[in-house]
Amino acid sequence: MTLSTVRSVLIRASDKRRLESVLEKLLKSEDPLFTEIDNATIVPDADLPSDIVTMNSDVEVSDLDTGEVILLNLVYPIQLTGAAGQVSVTAPVGAALIGLREGEEIEWPLPLNKVRRLRVDSVRQP
Repeated sequence: MTLSTVRSVLIRASDKRRLESVLEKLLKSEDPLFTEIDNATIVPDADLPSDIVTMNSDVEVSDLDTGEVILLNLVYPIQLTGAAGQVSVTAPVGAALIGLREGEEIEWPLPLNKVRRLRVDSVRQP
């Protein structure tokens, strides 16, 4: 995963604790989510700005190549129900979204040497 803009990842303290617990159970020390958490600035829950992607946020993103607007809901793996738009925080795009701020962009590699680029347009907190 590479970032198309410099960003400072902000994560709520309560999300950090639960994410570390999830990753310990998965035993995936090479998971991109570990890197995101390790590089994040941890913020008390009450002090996190409302425009930051957190767990259970509804996130509207734009695909910068196709113009498609997508509504995603960032969830823990155990919360996956198959509902449209749900994305696990342990999936590559979920790990990339956590801590993003409205207006920030990400890109990450796909199979066949393709890249997907997304911009966070809006964040709705749970």
